[in-house]
Amino acid sequence: MPGTFVLRLLCGLALAAQVWAFDEGIDYSRLIQPQPTETGEKVEVLEVFWYGCPHCWHLEPALSEWVKQLPEGVTFRRMPGTGGRWDAHARAFYAAQAMGKLEVFHQALFKALHEEHRNIMTEDQLVDFAGEVGLDKDEFRSDYESFLVETELGKAREMSSRYGIDSVPTIIVNGKYRTGPSQAAGQERLFQILDSLVKQELGAAS
Repeated sequence: MPGTFVLRLLCGLALAAQVWAFDEGIDYSRLIQPQPTETGEKVEVLEVFWYGCPHCWHLEPALSEWVKQLPEGVTFRRMPGTGGRWDAHARAFYAAQAMGKLEVFHQALFKALHEEHRNIMTEDQLVDFAGEVGLDKDEFRSDYESFLVETELGKAREMSSRYGIDSVPTIIVNGKYRTGPSQAAGQERLFQILDSLVKQELGAAS
């Protein structure tokens, strides 16, 4: 039907116009090589972060609210940054995830580091903290040192390299686009850019 074709064309142009309101290479970057996602046919929004990063902590409340309003067909997930002192927190992230306690541990560790200004950086400190927030300490340590967590850590290192991560927080949209608060010139503009990129990817999938 001609009318249907015109409607689809107009919708496509509208989606394109929303993305063109932002500049590739300035507001966001297109990855040289698109990377595989872990969310099947759904559009994936991925945050790369470090618990010790104040910018990640400041982004967390707004990001959590934004995630609650994601449209159908979009999934959000997190991946810890890796390297040097970041690895201890990354292992803790994957240990808590393996125990099915990630959300409890995630918010509690952020708060302890940035509101209470506690020094929780080593394996022993992280195990003790896990016990404080209700996780079984022995199970947490076992998972922290497990082959599964080592595998996840290795995968995170590989993907960070592929994404071109050089700072956190960084947001990857559907394995194709990279941006963050610094590149977007602030949180409000970041979420506008993310909304546009998500809508574009949803449109491409329909």
